[in-house]
Amino acid sequence: MNLLGKIKFDFMGKRKFAMIFSLTLIVISIASIATRGLNFGLDFTGGTTVVVDFDKDVGLDTIREALEDNSFIDASVQNFGSSKSVQVRFQSESDAQSQQLRDHLDEIIQPLDSSAKVGKGEFIGPQVGEELVDQGSLAILYAIIGILLYVTMRFEWRFSVGSVVALVHDVIITVGVFSIIQMEFDLTILAALLAVIGYSLNDTIVVFDRVRENFKGLRKKTPSEVFNISIAQTLSRTVITSMTTLLVLLALFVVGGAMIHGFAFALIVGVVIGTYSSIFVASTATLSLGISREDLMPVEKEGANLDHIP
Repeated sequence: MNLLGKIKFDFMGKRKFAMIFSLTLIVISIASIATRGLNFGLDFTGGTTVVVDFDKDVGLDTIREALEDNSFIDASVQNFGSSKSVQVRFQSESDAQSQQLRDHLDEIIQPLDSSAKVGKGEFIGPQVGEELVDQGSLAILYAIIGILLYVTMRFEWRFSVGSVVALVHDVIITVGVFSIIQMEFDLTILAALLAVIGYSLNDTIVVFDRVRENFKGLRKKTPSEVFNISIAQTLSRTVITSMTTLLVLLALFVVGGAMIHGFAFALIVGVVIGTYSSIFVASTATLSLGISREDLMPVEKEGANLDHIP
C-alpha cells in the first residue's frame, strides 16, 4: 500500500465540474421527457402482435414495404427466433379491429409467400398498457427504496443517500436519452433500467467499501483525500469491468437482432453513465453530506472497559 498517498488525479477536486455536467444532463433529460415524452411500444400503448412463419427467408424490408403500401405505416417488423419467423406489431383499439387488421395482414403476406402461416395474433388493450407503466414505475421505486435500506444497514445513511442520488441520476439520464432519440420504449427497456440500477449500485458499493476501510486506516487524511485514494484504488477494477461489459453489449447491439436492440442500447447508455456516477456522483453526494471518520466508527459504551471487573 505504498501508493496510498500518491493521488494521480484529484477526483473530488473536480466534483463541482461533475455536478454542473450532471445537472445539465438531468435538466436536458427532464425537459425532453416533459416536452417530447417517450415513444412507448405496444407493451404500454396497446396493440396487436402477430407472428408469421415462412417456408423461405423473406427480407424484412420487403415486408415493411408491403405493409406501408397497404396502410400499415406504424407497424413494427422484426425477426422472431429465426430468419423464417417474423413478428409484426401494429396499433389497434379493440379486439374486433385487431382481428380485421390480422385478416388484412394475411392478404398482404400471401403474395409474398403463399405458404406463409399468419398466427392468430395477441391483442393488448390500452388499459393493460397503462397498468404496465404504473407497475414498471413502482418496480423502479421499490428497487431504489430497497437499495436505500440495504446501504443504510451495511454502511451509513450518508452513503445510502449518495448511492440513491447516483441511481436516480442514472435512470433519469438513460430515460432522457430514449426520449431525445425517440427510440421505442417497451418492457425490455424497463428490464434494462432495472439491470442498470443493479450494475451502477455494484460499482458504487465497491468504492464505498474501500472508502470505509480507508477511513479507518488513514486517520490523518481528510475525507476528500480518502475518497480520492479509494477511487484511485478501485479505478482499474471499475474500468476493466465496464469495458468488458461494453464489449459484450456492443456485440449484442450490432449482431443481436432487433429483438434485443433496444435492450442492449439501454444497457450501453446505463453502463457508461453508471460508471461515471459511481466515481463522481455517488462520492460527491456522500462527501457533500459531511461524512467523516467518526461516522463510521462504532460508538463505544461508556465504561465498557470496566465490564470485566466483577
